[in-house]
Amino acid sequence: MPDAVVIGAGPNGLVAANLLADAGWSVTVLEEQPGPGGAVRHDREVDPDFVNDLFSSFYPLAAASPVVSGLRLEEHGLRWSHAPHVLAHPLGDGRCAVLDRRLDTTAASLDAFHDGDGAAWRRLHEIWERLRPDILDALFTPFPPLKATGRLALRLRTAGGLRLARTLVLPVRRMGAEEFGGEGGRLLLAGNALHADLAPEAAGSGGFGWLMSMLGQTYGFPVPAGGAGALTDALVRRLRAHGGTLHCGLRVDRVVVRDGRAVGVRTADGGTVTARRAVLADVSVPALYGELVEPEHLPGLLLADLKRFQWDFATFKVDWALDGPVPWRAEQAARAGTVHLADGLDELTRFAAQIAMRQIPDRPFSLFGQMTTADASRSPAGTESAWAYTHVPHEVAADAGDEGLTGAWDLKEQELMADRVERQVERFAPGFRALIRGRRILAPPTLQALDGNLRAGAINGGTAGIHQQLVFRPLPGTGRPETPVRGLFLASAGAHPGGGVHGAPGANAARAALRRRRSPGLSGLQRALTHRDRAGHVRPS
Repeated sequence: MPDAVVIGAGPNGLVAANLLADAGWSVTVLEEQPGPGGAVRHDREVDPDFVNDLFSSFYPLAAASPVVSGLRLEEHGLRWSHAPHVLAHPLGDGRCAVLDRRLDTTAASLDAFHDGDGAAWRRLHEIWERLRPDILDALFTPFPPLKATGRLALRLRTAGGLRLARTLVLPVRRMGAEEFGGEGGRLLLAGNALHADLAPEAAGSGGFGWLMSMLGQTYGFPVPAGGAGALTDALVRRLRAHGGTLHCGLRVDRVVVRDGRAVGVRTADGGTVTARRAVLADVSVPALYGELVEPEHLPGLLLADLKRFQWDFATFKVDWALDGPVPWRAEQAARAGTVHLADGLDELTRFAAQIAMRQIPDRPFSLFGQMTTADASRSPAGTESAWAYTHVPHEVAADAGDEGLTGAWDLKEQELMADRVERQVERFAPGFRALIRGRRILAPPTLQALDGNLRAGAINGGTAGIHQQLVFRPLPGTGRPETPVRGLFLASAGAHPGGGVHGAPGANAARAALRRRRSPGLSGLQRALTHRDRAGHVRPS
């Protein structure tokens, strides 16, 4: 009987298992898919000579994460690789904004759009350098991060106080207009905000775009040498070296609860794995509270709030094996690992508005990855392993294009949408399609089938909107990994601080489980969620 059972071998589940094993616990990880990794995997199915990442590819948050660095995965085979430029945002007229780990290179790129914008970027970077330690501490520690928040408040006061706080909660369109005279800096901020489901007019999108931009400026957007799965392999090797066990191809269909406490899990084959101390769930919030835990063990208020849970955008992805480098009109884009494809800020707004109206975008903003540019081992010399993903609505009301897409995502619709994505690339790289040796389409249902946590390809475990962050993530009053069931902890991106491969939700869950064993009794969250008024209704304390 293990001390802990971890449901799911995604990066958060593997981080949690490693930390528990470090503390001397015996740990068993159960994974539904044939192999580990969740959304951190690669294969050679597009072409045997090409490595393609199935889901995530670039890992600035992993590079910045003290959780990941603390595991010392380099000792277990992980190596990071960088493209010459971090990110590029070309425009149809050939101009291109560039984010580079060399501050002077980024600044010079923005000055080419508007004289003085390089200095404006440097000012934003100076603020970042002043606040960075406490921002990262607040991101990667359990909610509420009291010590980090206190230090951050003091630093904010010296860095501009309420004026700076106002800037960081601005919509990214407004923030860009206030900080930059030209398009370059505005595009870098807004494109990075749309790595999450934050439209240019959304409150807080400015702060998120700034955070992602500054992570890129400081840490780059590194990739694991050899493929995304190299990060997973290192986590698995480390876990096994510390005595942990991993079983793949074994689906968990129920958390076993006895006397209000999680005591193990039931698997789809009818077996039971008992946990002596804790169950940690690296699964989506709707899966945990809507499927794995029987409703009689959950407060009515939580189940009511669950109906309001909001996913982030659905995702449509295409992988390619290319016979040559991408023929970008803007030559700076050829040296970037990540390329943002939208012809200006208004096109980003148009794209987000179409999704809000439940329309499949006609000019899909795409994140384009040049993996061989970032890691030469991904394909033969002179070729490129590439991908692009864009977003679509979960529920489709109409097609903003003229092809009548309905969101059924049958083979015909998949091909039509993949062609649409390729036409978007062609706008900025004429001749791109002539280089395609092979392609693979990962439509929303395909992404979900490959990783059940990715509901229709929602890659962040729930919206990054401010109404589902901090104390509201994943549900109001549940900002910590503890759940209403004793001994059960949420260890997925559904928990604070959310999506991105950084290991914080898994680490927070593991540390909460370890604390719980030292401090028996109900947690504050459990007391809040189980307090009932005289009529028997659940209400917060």
